[in-house]
Amino acid sequence: MEDYRAPVEVQWSPYSWNGGTVLAVSGEDFSVIASDTRLSEGFQIYSRDFPKTYQLGDNVVLGSCGFQGDVTTLNKVIEAQLKIYDHIYQKKMSCESLAQLLSTILYTRRFFPYYTYNILAGLDSKGKGCVFSFDPIGSYEREVYRAGGSASSMLQPLLDNQIGLLNQTGVEKKPLSVEKAVQLVTDVFTSAAERDIYTGDGIRINIISADGVDIKEVPLRRD
Repeated sequence: MEDYRAPVEVQWSPYSWNGGTVLAVSGEDFSVIASDTRLSEGFQIYSRDFPKTYQLGDNVVLGSCGFQGDVTTLNKVIEAQLKIYDHIYQKKMSCESLAQLLSTILYTRRFFPYYTYNILAGLDSKGKGCVFSFDPIGSYEREVYRAGGSASSMLQPLLDNQIGLLNQTGVEKKPLSVEKAVQLVTDVFTSAAERDIYTGDGIRINIISADGVDIKEVPLRRD
């Protein structure tokens, strides 16, 4: 006979997984950062128009996905720090400084990390395109291209092949143009939407240059 007095284990997690994918590519004098626009959990779609890129300055954009509650909180903390910096120094924070700031914010939460995948893209102090990728506790590095989020394992090999030209011989490596970067981003997201249920509905592409941030939207499959 079953003993109903036996202890029952109840599991609870402070995190949730809302999916999404972010991707950034840097060129000689530009950066491109994009995300899909689907916000979901499990097999439920909460929104089809929820991009995961956040403009933090005239030529700096953060791509962040994962647990949307932590993404929102993290962005509020960053925006507060940027306002403090602006009031004290009367200028905008550079992309390199913002990368260090984000690293510090993430590290302060290392014992209870933000459940987010973060990629920062923009122009450095010399006007060159730059991309910084982060792990959950703040370690970061500057890269030419990086994918993060639910479809990153599918996007990264495509970028390695098309941009990094890894393990290829007899192929001339040419400077990446804005048009080529945008087309590559569109193609890899289209491919990911065919395989990953958390990626879809649309792409928000941010093209960062000395003139500012230009936004382009491309539809994806909606099922």
